[in-house]
Amino acid sequence: MAKKLSSALGVDIGSKTIKVAEVRNQGRQAVVTALGVIETPADSVDHTGVFNPDAVGAALKQLLSSIGASSNNVVVSIAGQASVLVRTLEVPRMNDAELAEHMQWEISRNIPFAESTVQSAYAKLDDVDPNAANMDVVLAISPQSAVDTIISLVKKAGKQLVAIDVEPTAVARTLAVSGADPTAVCCVVDIGHKTTGINIYRGRNLVMPRQVPVGGELFAQELSRNLNLGYEEAEELLRSRAEIPSGFMVEAPADPFAVPAAIEPEPLQPYNPFAPEASPEPFPTEAGGIAQPEETAMPSAAPEPVGDSETMRLLDGFRPALDELVAEVRRSLDYFRSKGGEVDRLLLCGGGSHLRGLPDFMGRALGLPCEILDPTKGVQVNARKASPELLDGRRTEFVIAIGNGLHILF
Repeated sequence: MAKKLSSALGVDIGSKTIKVAEVRNQGRQAVVTALGVIETPADSVDHTGVFNPDAVGAALKQLLSSIGASSNNVVVSIAGQASVLVRTLEVPRMNDAELAEHMQWEISRNIPFAESTVQSAYAKLDDVDPNAANMDVVLAISPQSAVDTIISLVKKAGKQLVAIDVEPTAVARTLAVSGADPTAVCCVVDIGHKTTGINIYRGRNLVMPRQVPVGGELFAQELSRNLNLGYEEAEELLRSRAEIPSGFMVEAPADPFAVPAAIEPEPLQPYNPFAPEASPEPFPTEAGGIAQPEETAMPSAAPEPVGDSETMRLLDGFRPALDELVAEVRRSLDYFRSKGGEVDRLLLCGGGSHLRGLPDFMGRALGLPCEILDPTKGVQVNARKASPELLDGRRTEFVIAIGNGLHILF
């Protein structure tokens, strides 16, 4: 029997930053004893995955030393378009032996990588209806080279790799520890630097994973291009000044199949350039006098802007990226609904969720309650070296890292 772990270092390797959370099991209570973040080395991680394990491993080692983490066990999530595939499958109900055989067939037909040597894992999801003819299974497939890269970087950091996980299941653990309603369905939108994870959960069960190439980088690129700014200046403006005003109206998406109503043209009247201009006919008043025609009403003033000019200028700059993000989340929700599901609420996390006014805007745009996901809900935080900025202002960036550390409780 495998030894039960009492502590783990949850590691989240992003294209912009590397996050670490040290989690300890103290009497079935999860305690975060160290928390830290460091910039990802340049040209080492992109949307496809990690491609410079030496640089990433050295940065991870530096980060672990600076935050005073003492655990030797590492749980890291593998991510990237070329590094992992995560899917949920609906399969006929069967026993474990039959499922193992069936999943080998599913794995062989779902491999999207050029590399044929892969590592894979699957797990049955909790039954919503034990009497249903089918059951849900979550499947993860990764090429061997991507797995070897993760092993190499953890070795470079001087730690022991105990598990490689995927981001959607790390989020699921965070939801479980936070006391999520097992019957409620939520959509977690994890806005990273290059990509956004749009994952739908029933309780802590992952029922629909999706990743789209929209992230904070696209917001900065649009702002830079539309306002003729440098990229770094655009990033700083997004962090310090950009916001979505609370009164900003959400336009309903256009229906591409709508047929415009026919407009009956007014009959044309011949124009006589010599005809005198008509003047309004006077009309008698009750007192017998002649009433003068009323002055033509001036057109009403344009509606007041919902934010000051600088706020609206910045909003116009990154608006294309915002519209694309909303459209991608809407597509995911619509697809889930087309399969008979319904979502109760939205939860935002990741570095891109810091944009002021975003939860309110997303909620109104998509017609659902929306809030920021706090990964420390349900856990105790005793990270002595963590700055107040990390504990208060950036905690939602640690959803994956804390979720990986929570591996020790599951």
